[in-house]
Amino acid sequence: MTGTDDDGAAVLIERLGSLREQLLDIADEWGPSAQGCNPDPDRDASARNLLQYLALRGHDLREVQEPLVALGLSSLGRSEGHVQATIDAVLDALGALARNPPASKSEPPIGFAHSREVLARRTATLLGPAPQGRPTRIMVTMPTEAATDPQLVQQMLGAGMDCMRINCAHDAAPAWTAMVENLRRAEELTERPARVAVDLPGPKLRTGPLPAYAAHDKKGAYLRLAVGDRLVLVREEDAGAPGPDDDAARIGCSLPEAFSVTRPGHAVWLDDGKLGGVVESVDHDSIQLRIADAGPKGSKLRAEKGINLPDAELEIDLLGSHSAEALTFAAAHADIVELSFISRPHDVERVHTYLEENGRPGVGMVLKIETRRAFEQLPGLLLAALAGDRPAGVMIARGDLAVECGFERLAEVQEEILWLCQAAHVPVIWATQVLDQLARTGRPSRAEITDAAMGVRAECVMLNKGPRIVAAISVLDDILRRMDRHQRKKRPLLPRLGVSDYAPILEEAR
Repeated sequence: MTGTDDDGAAVLIERLGSLREQLLDIADEWGPSAQGCNPDPDRDASARNLLQYLALRGHDLREVQEPLVALGLSSLGRSEGHVQATIDAVLDALGALARNPPASKSEPPIGFAHSREVLARRTATLLGPAPQGRPTRIMVTMPTEAATDPQLVQQMLGAGMDCMRINCAHDAAPAWTAMVENLRRAEELTERPARVAVDLPGPKLRTGPLPAYAAHDKKGAYLRLAVGDRLVLVREEDAGAPGPDDDAARIGCSLPEAFSVTRPGHAVWLDDGKLGGVVESVDHDSIQLRIADAGPKGSKLRAEKGINLPDAELEIDLLGSHSAEALTFAAAHADIVELSFISRPHDVERVHTYLEENGRPGVGMVLKIETRRAFEQLPGLLLAALAGDRPAGVMIARGDLAVECGFERLAEVQEEILWLCQAAHVPVIWATQVLDQLARTGRPSRAEITDAAMGVRAECVMLNKGPRIVAAISVLDDILRRMDRHQRKKRPLLPRLGVSDYAPILEEAR
């Protein structure tokens, strides 16, 4: 090495050495007895690694990444699962280049190979064994027909489904039970096992009844709203009453808590982001909005459409009466319980206790990250999940997240969730609108094929229901098998490429 190279390596050693000391301090602050963590050494290691990753990402590392790459070393860009081990390896290499071996150091919470083993084991425990040739599992949301059509369930299982998802916001316990019974028969016929995931519905935050003056079309009543229009959300029982202001459209709101937590200036999104407004005023019984986002010719708003309040802090009881039927069903039939609207570490502990008292010991939990608040609280939620001994995972509910955080931010938000979950060695479910057009029409869009391929970075990909769902499962199975040759999590793999045979290229060039 030249003197200049020596100087550069010395600067990098100093910078990374200082960073490593911070990582050690952070890890020392975590302790099972202090945090109430289960004394499982792997869970403890994951918690420490997550904290170290948060400390690492508290720095802007771009100024050291390029110099590291120039020396042929890791840029720290894939250190999520083994933060301290990566820093230690880089420091060892820098010390060898500078002929300045590093001082003795303590063992990292978790090493390279063990971090992969822990994630693989937790994934198998939560989602079941991986099918041959495809480590990424496929979860499928059941249509109502799955309760009465055993052959449909058998076809889904044969096409590659690894996990049946029952959305308890739809249908009822008799239909849910029939779906599980059809799955068990299909397992016997296909000799393929599958897990059952039960999605707790949470309270409904939706539009309610429309006033009598609403327009009608083939789909029913609707309000057409354009940018600049006023809209008043009222309590459901008041939706039909005449309002004091004739120029403002009115529609019911299903969740009474919304009126106490919404403030002027808050954003409100309706119908999966098709309409957006800003709160102008609030009182005990109404929320007055000014529409700020709508289609060029206005947008229709109907009853039973979702309402998102990304700026409000809704305190939702996950174990409330709205989830009672689903919880009873889950305790009897579920392998996995999906927690909608989760946003506080305390919620994880409460559901864990409930399942401990009412469910089978091995029932897993999936934390659905679907609100801005859940995303902001994700580190605490992951630590709470690691504090117990129950299998746990995370679902990236990209539809609601796009509305809550802004469509333009969705790409970076889903990346951050993947990073944090890998740092905690917690499996991830990639969800919402994967191959949606294919499932509905039988013809995929080019963009959704690319999106489905990116699902290989998660441990599971979820498909929603549709008339062509069996075809969608088959296509997703094929895509994931192909992509597994090229990428493992966020690490590109380098199999031999067919186009790499340069001999005929040279011959042609001559």
